[in-house]
Amino acid sequence: MGHVNLPPPRRGGPRRPWSLIDLACVLFSSLVLLFLLLVFTSLGDGLAASGRRTLARTADPLEREGVLALLEGGRGPATAIGACPAEEADAMPCEDPRRNSQLSREMNSYRERHCPPPEEMPLCLVPPPAGYRIPIPWPDSLHKIWHDNMPYNKLAERKGHQGWMKKEGPYFIFPGGGTMFPDGAVKYIEKLKQFIPIDEGVLRTALDMGCGVASFGGYLLNENITTLSFAPRDSHKAQIQFALERGIPAFVAMLGTRRLPFPAYSFDFVHCSRCLIPFSAYNGTYFIEVDRLLRPGGYLVISGPPVQWPKQDKEWADLQAVARALCYELITVDGNTVIWKKPSGTPCITNQNDFAVDLCSESDDPSEAWYFKLKNCVSKVSLQGELAVESIPKWPERLSNPPARLLLMRNGIDMFEADRRRWARRVAYYKNSLGLKLGTHQIRNVMDMNAFFGGFAAELSYDPVWVMNVVPPRKPLTLGVIYDRGLMGIYHDWCEPFSTYPRTYDFIHVAGISTLVRDPTSGESRCNFVDLMVEMDRILRPEGTVLIRDSAEVIEKLIHIAHAVRWTTKVHDSELGTRGGEKIVVATKTFWKLPSSSH
Repeated sequence: MGHVNLPPPRRGGPRRPWSLIDLACVLFSSLVLLFLLLVFTSLGDGLAASGRRTLARTADPLEREGVLALLEGGRGPATAIGACPAEEADAMPCEDPRRNSQLSREMNSYRERHCPPPEEMPLCLVPPPAGYRIPIPWPDSLHKIWHDNMPYNKLAERKGHQGWMKKEGPYFIFPGGGTMFPDGAVKYIEKLKQFIPIDEGVLRTALDMGCGVASFGGYLLNENITTLSFAPRDSHKAQIQFALERGIPAFVAMLGTRRLPFPAYSFDFVHCSRCLIPFSAYNGTYFIEVDRLLRPGGYLVISGPPVQWPKQDKEWADLQAVARALCYELITVDGNTVIWKKPSGTPCITNQNDFAVDLCSESDDPSEAWYFKLKNCVSKVSLQGELAVESIPKWPERLSNPPARLLLMRNGIDMFEADRRRWARRVAYYKNSLGLKLGTHQIRNVMDMNAFFGGFAAELSYDPVWVMNVVPPRKPLTLGVIYDRGLMGIYHDWCEPFSTYPRTYDFIHVAGISTLVRDPTSGESRCNFVDLMVEMDRILRPEGTVLIRDSAEVIEKLIHIAHAVRWTTKVHDSELGTRGGEKIVVATKTFWKLPSSSH
């Protein structure tokens, strides 16, 4: 049977062309459907949040100033500050590789701090990663952390065979090894004890340069040595972030063109394990910077290149030459590890050295170190003998004994003793009357934003915490006293972001927050509370605590801003014996996440 070709059925007559009215009707119907989707489904929430974040990051300076003025003035209900995009979960404004990669490579300048101008700072809250959980408490965190809190496998894949870390189920596990001690930090420390008085209370403050995931510093805690570890933000993604998540003291830094942000003679012990710092380069400038930081009679340990390293004979010879030029005593060379001891007396420079090293001028202040260019000269410090390792009391006596540097301050010893009594009273009030969790395993990483003599940290010295004591560089440079007490800290100007990853600290304390944004000479504002509290939010962990002390007027203004950054707040009277009018606000950061559609 043959096929019959039939014409197509005719429905409604011949097809007419679309008119302009038809197109308008379809467009209108589509817009109505989109409107309903945005209003009655979660898609709208995600797009709205995305729109707010984009606005916060791209708003012109006038719009930004308008938001700041509204929040600073405390007028009307608090305007909520939106969330940053999901890809900004690890944002570090002053160590942003997208921005800094365009800068000079000379002496690794591009890997140092370079902050954007204030008007270019995004006014938004950094979100946690999608799978973020409240961190594992100390001391379990030394050995394992949640993988999804920083889901970066690069280090585990590249360094797992050296005992750095490995992924196991929902965790990253830290066996305690390192490139130069794959059998573990504990065995490495035991080896160093043959040459260094690690377990005798003589050494208390240590600096670990280029620290990896900071297992060395983590296990030195067993010896009552508090180690501040640093490394740059580099190709080993998140190494400092891993250290901080583990509850080990650390921050992001690069030894490049500037002094590290510490006073002279801060550390009893400086350690470099394959840190790859060219100590003899630039006429020994980097070695000289270590010398500035190392206390007289202190120890310097370098493991790895160039120490007896293949094809690095010249570099090894130069390293030994610069150590001899500064009269360092060679303790031992054991395989690829060298240990030197710094002279305990006045600065020593050999008459003949190949590095053109000389003493710094009398006008040089070796404790000035905030954006201060490195110098190729050896610093002279007053009270040199009193600051030597063998001259200061052992730990823990050094915590409460008035340090010799107080003699350089008018009424220094009287101020120190008054500060000790004040903070004993205050911390007791915090724990007993405010119900804070200080002293429990729920708080590990603590910051004091305005530390002065470190009195707050001293009262927590027997709690399972470590405290980053911050001394603003425009205030009296008291950070040396903090190190003499066996505590740790850093210079930092709070009109700029801090050199750490987001979600670093469990507890942030600040007394006199208004002094952090004002010029101490003129009294004029240098920056604003809104940017400062957005930065505090960036470095605070979800469900973390902030305690701020200031006048009732300032506290009222801060509460308005706190609600804009999604903190809950409670105001308290200050403890008995405090000057009139001071209030305390305790704030908690809420645990929020971006909508799933934003990731």
